[in-house]
Amino acid sequence: MGYAARLRQITTRRGNLCVGIDPMPSVLSAWGLDATVEALERCARGIVAELAESVAVFKPQSAFFEAFGSAGVAVLERVLEDIRQAGALSILDVKRGDIGSSMAGYATAYLGDDSPLRADAITLSPYLGVGSLSPAIEQAVLTGRGIYVLARTSNPDGAAIQCARTDHASVAQHVVDAITEGNPRWDHAVGVVVGGTHADLGCDVSTFNGSILVPGIGAQGGTMEGIRDVFGDASSMVLPTVSRDVIGGGRDDLGRRAELFLANAQVAGL
Repeated sequence: MGYAARLRQITTRRGNLCVGIDPMPSVLSAWGLDATVEALERCARGIVAELAESVAVFKPQSAFFEAFGSAGVAVLERVLEDIRQAGALSILDVKRGDIGSSMAGYATAYLGDDSPLRADAITLSPYLGVGSLSPAIEQAVLTGRGIYVLARTSNPDGAAIQCARTDHASVAQHVVDAITEGNPRWDHAVGVVVGGTHADLGCDVSTFNGSILVPGIGAQGGTMEGIRDVFGDASSMVLPTVSRDVIGGGRDDLGRRAELFLANAQVAGL
């Protein structure tokens, strides 16, 4: 079963919410933990354990694990395994971008069936050209996994590049259009990342034919209610992502906070 079908299946059962696993120092502190690799594991795996039966998708941010070196990466491997055992999907936020054999290496590391770091999907940067992502896209299609390509990110600094225009469209629009064109060949396994913090997206996603990962909900100012206003007809393709507003208040009431955002997504018709 391809990624698009698996995502549709799990979100139909559990609802349309992705919870970010971002065990940054402030989150560890909120959990009453010090910045150690043992604390990293307790927090990250605790998030999955607490939400294992209710959340459809988890998005671990690789940077916070890599900060602890090989021991942190080993924790990430165990977190990804926990997510698999929970029957949920994982989107590993690595934002890799390279060419040729280097991109093929990343594809093997994160999308290969035998890799301990394998995830159900990963994030990639297209700024060496959308075509440079081909080795990862091909690997994703082959293994039934997915890709999310940065198009219009949630941070304000992204606008200078992503909203820059060629003769025909913005850079973000070029990314969206290239993936829309390729997705019928790729079993609709390729999505885009479009932040939920913008009043104007700077690109048209109304005819996009893959999943749209929408970070920035909660602490960065985006809301579930605002998604439908901004994304319009594409709202049915949106996978809203919340991190700090769910995990940043400590383990107590973690499930209740996730349920609140899930309920808000349902009310908003997502």
